[in-house]
Amino acid sequence: MSKQLPIVDAECCSPLVREPLSETQAADLAKVFKAVGDPVRLRLLSLIASHDGGEACVCDLTGAFDLTGPTISHHLKVLRESGLITGERRGTWIYYRVQPETLARLAAVLTPAEGSVVTA
Repeated sequence: MSKQLPIVDAECCSPLVREPLSETQAADLAKVFKAVGDPVRLRLLSLIASHDGGEACVCDLTGAFDLTGPTISHHLKVLRESGLITGERRGTWIYYRVQPETLARLAAVLTPAEGSVVTA
């Protein structure tokens, strides 16, 4: 079983404009943002999330890239370990599903609080 990176709990996910993140919170969030910072992983996440039924078999994902199976597996492992996706083995295939609560936590950090003014 893969070790999941610690995602900060909902209480600490206040918008960045409301209060600064602690060092630990920033380190934990940076690991998840780093996972989606790779174009292949971001595309994999999008493919899984937009697939019929909200889940995709690894067999549905490999054809979308000009990469080897082991490379795709590595990227899926990084997404899984970051808590962005889960995988379930069914027979010989693994089916992946996006973890909406992890995406919601990331979005919460980047969403300004009501009444906050963000300037460029």
